[in-house]
Amino acid sequence: MEKVYLISSESVTEGHPDKLADQISDGVLDAILKDDPMGRVACETLVTTGLIVVAGEITTSCYVDIPRLARSIVKEIGYTRAKYGFDGDTCAVVTAIDEQSPDISQGVNSSLELREGDMSEEDINRIGAGDQGMMVGYACDETEEFLPLPIALAHRLARRLSQVRKDKTLAYLRPDGKTQVTIEYRNGKAVRIDTVVVSAQHHPAVEIGQIREDIIREVIDPVLPSHLTETAPRVLVNPTGRFVMGGPMADTGLTGRKIIVDTYGGVVPHGGGAFSGKDPTKVDRSAAYMTRYAAKNIVAAGLASECKIQVAYAIGVARPVSLMVDTNGSGIVSDTALTELVREHFDFRPAAIIRDLDLRRPQYRRLAAYGHMGRIDLDPVPAWERIDRAEALRKAAEKKR
Repeated sequence: MEKVYLISSESVTEGHPDKLADQISDGVLDAILKDDPMGRVACETLVTTGLIVVAGEITTSCYVDIPRLARSIVKEIGYTRAKYGFDGDTCAVVTAIDEQSPDISQGVNSSLELREGDMSEEDINRIGAGDQGMMVGYACDETEEFLPLPIALAHRLARRLSQVRKDKTLAYLRPDGKTQVTIEYRNGKAVRIDTVVVSAQHHPAVEIGQIREDIIREVIDPVLPSHLTETAPRVLVNPTGRFVMGGPMADTGLTGRKIIVDTYGGVVPHGGGAFSGKDPTKVDRSAAYMTRYAAKNIVAAGLASECKIQVAYAIGVARPVSLMVDTNGSGIVSDTALTELVREHFDFRPAAIIRDLDLRRPQYRRLAAYGHMGRIDLDPVPAWERIDRAEALRKAAEKKR
C-alpha cells in the first residue's frame, strides 16, 4: 500500500527574538573561548521590549564586557533604530552571572572512571560529562547538506530572506522573519512542495500585495527546486496581513527556544537540551555534534540512506551509558553492526569529542542562526560536517557483511 504523508519544518532569521538571544549567548561564549579556551560557560539570554538580560554560570580567567558585546550583536543583526521596536544603542542590558557550581565542576574536572581508577590518568580520560541526558544525531542522503529536505529548504529561504534585506533588494524589510516548508512524500520520497510560508517584518507603509509579489520573486522562486513545484504549491506570505511590530518588542526571546530549528526540523527527535551559550564540556552541545558527525559519515559511506544515532550520558562520567544506531531499515549491514562500527571509529568521551572536533575555539555565534547541522554554507565548514571517516567505515563494513 502506498504511504503518502506531509512533513513540515520551519526556520527563522537572525532577527527573530529567540535567535537574537541565542546569538548573544554564543557571542559571550566565543569571547571567552578566544582568551580562555578552558573557560566554563552556561550563558542564557532573555530579550524583550528595550531590555536584554544575560544570566548564567561562568568560570573564566578573562574579562568580557557583556553589555557592550550584547549591544554590538544587536546592531550587527540590524536593530539599529528605535522605530524597529528594539535598538542596540538604547536598550538596557542587565547581567546576573555566577560561577559554575562546585558540585558540577568536580565531576567535569575528574571523571568517575578516573576517580575510581577505571581509566588511565591521561587528559583524554579526565573530563566527565557536564550533565546527564541523551543526544540525537541524524543524516540522510536527501540533500547536499545531508539534511531532511523540509528543514534544508526552510533554512535556505530564511537565509535568502535575510540576504535581500541586507543587500537592499527589498529595503523595506526589517530583521524579524520566519519560514516554513511542507513537503509531500510518497513511500519515503519527496514528490512535491505542498505549502510555503514566509513571514517578514516590514515598513508600515508597504502594502501586503507588494510584499507578497516581492517575496515570491526575490525569496521563494530562487530557492525552491523546480522539479518539486510542477504543481504550484500553496504560498502564504505574511498570512496575518501585517507584520510591522516584530523582534523583542513583539515577542520575548529566550536562549534555546528554537532547538528543532537548530537540528533536523522535527523529522527525528531532538534529544535533551539546547546548544547555545554552552561550552563543549556540556554534552548537550558536543555530543550532539559528534552524533551528527558519525551519522553523516555512515550515510556518506553509502552504508545507509538515513542514520539516526542516540547517545546518553551520566553527569561526571566520561563513557556514554548508551549508544544506538537506527537506519530505519536502510542499512546495508545491520544496525547492530553499525553500532559496533560507530563505537570503533568514534570516541564519545567528552575530552575526545572536544579534541576530535576542535571545540575549544570561538566558532559558535555563526551557528546560532540557520541551524547547527548541515552548515556547508560556512567557511570553514564545521568539523562535524566533514566526511573524512567515510572510507574507513566503508572498508570496515565490508568485513561485517
